[in-house]
Amino acid sequence: MRDRAWQADPMTTDHDHRYDVLIIGSGAAGLSLALRLPTSIRVGIIAKSRLSEGNTYYAQGGISAVLDESDSLDAHIADTLDAGAGLCDEATVALVVNKGPENIQWLLDEGVSFTRGRDPGSGYHLTREGGHSHRRVVHAADATGKAVETTLEQQVMARDNVSLFENHNAVDLIIGDRDRPGDKHCLGAYVLNKASGHVETFTARFTVLATGGASKVYLYTSNPDVSTGDGIAMAWRAGARVANMEFIQFHPTCLYHPHAKSFLISEALRGEGGRLLLPDGTRFMPAFDQRAELAPRDIVARAIDHEMKRLGADCVYLDISHKPAEFIREHFPTIHAKCLEFGIDITREPIPVVPAAHYTCGGVMTDRNARTDIPRLFAIGETAYTGLHGANRMASNSLLECLVFAQQAAQEIQRELPTTPAPEEVPDWDESRVTNSDEEVVVAHNWEELRRFMWDYVGIVRSNKRLERAKRRIVLLKQEIRDYYSNFRVHNDLLELRNLVEVAGLIIRSARHRRESRGLHYTLDFPRRDDRFQRQPTVLMPDNFDPASVPTDP
Repeated sequence: MRDRAWQADPMTTDHDHRYDVLIIGSGAAGLSLALRLPTSIRVGIIAKSRLSEGNTYYAQGGISAVLDESDSLDAHIADTLDAGAGLCDEATVALVVNKGPENIQWLLDEGVSFTRGRDPGSGYHLTREGGHSHRRVVHAADATGKAVETTLEQQVMARDNVSLFENHNAVDLIIGDRDRPGDKHCLGAYVLNKASGHVETFTARFTVLATGGASKVYLYTSNPDVSTGDGIAMAWRAGARVANMEFIQFHPTCLYHPHAKSFLISEALRGEGGRLLLPDGTRFMPAFDQRAELAPRDIVARAIDHEMKRLGADCVYLDISHKPAEFIREHFPTIHAKCLEFGIDITREPIPVVPAAHYTCGGVMTDRNARTDIPRLFAIGETAYTGLHGANRMASNSLLECLVFAQQAAQEIQRELPTTPAPEEVPDWDESRVTNSDEEVVVAHNWEELRRFMWDYVGIVRSNKRLERAKRRIVLLKQEIRDYYSNFRVHNDLLELRNLVEVAGLIIRSARHRRESRGLHYTLDFPRRDDRFQRQPTVLMPDNFDPASVPTDP
């Protein structure tokens, strides 16, 4: 179906927003890219909510990089490949790991302050998290994301070449020469100004998707409300391939409390000796994996899910109270303070926890320079599939990926900029044939239904029957939302629901393709890993995919 925006009168154009680079997303990936571009380049940054409202700000654990003499790049690579369960792209893993130390130094140069060891001259305090064979996670107490995000924000806001647009939600990408194979390219995006309620036209020589993941497609998630898969959905509609959407990481430990919305209990707490307990106080992880609480997240999340279902328990417990109270308050001040708000003193008692959707390992396919299938369109951070994570993301590799691919994209954009013309004239968004909705209840009900059946049928443990049920429901929801979108003026909730339904369909379709259990994808019908026929990423191609546009890695 032809996008409604392309029905506009081409004689009416609005070029108030013209940039060299348009970055959609304002987390670590988007802000790092903006700062790595020269000040001579005009940059626009779109933030759906406040500038800082995204997964980066709430990341607690840290950033993995080889910073200790007892560690090695080879060990970090091996750990990442092992966690990825045979689906990582080894060249990508090597690229990211090798660029880790220099990117930590770049953050230090930008002003990020990481926690240091207690002894003078001991360097930075490094933690160890699930899947890591060494201590290699540099952190700022238990609020690393906040330290990174706020520091990069300050640096970006001091740049005269950067324009910031908070409370703007991208609707769709603008693609030129759609009907000429090999010639289509991205010209920018249509963006909803949430304050005015109108859609504005943003054009750019290059557009970069840095919109984060899609975990709000599930009923329970550690993610903030903005994580609705916008970049993945927009790129798919524009004709880009996506990959590995079946691999959704469920963080094993989110705070379980009726008033604690989406509060994550960092893996670093287990890295410092936290133990997972059943309601009767029995430790259970050693029975599932020899690494116990430090096993990769997929194993820990499934173990918790299994025990909760076996016992009919609402939650399990994470206990670090055997550590000195001073140690706990020093290393986990954010978690300690938040739990106290709900009457839980983690220095004296265990924390009630449940798994929750946390990270999207798949996304928009890119090469190692962050280029997508559509010329002039890049994707970085959680919205991209780079091949780093494979079937499961190792803890604290995510912020590292953001930094490295922002660096790669900045270099590629600077290389291509001299020969890339300014975008041609594009039509404005057309609102002439739509009306204000008098059926908002449809959006609310569909939103609730979607997240509930995704949790029930496409969650931590799946089956053919569950996936078929989800497929039938997603077909009906897509049609309802398509009809609604075609007749009423867009608004934020509708745009997010439209994108979530698109992404949910991709997750279901990918899960049905993978007829084995591997990493984060576990199915009762195929409980074993199949390296003979399934050791490839799951690649989905949209109907408007143009093979002539696929980038080639250098």
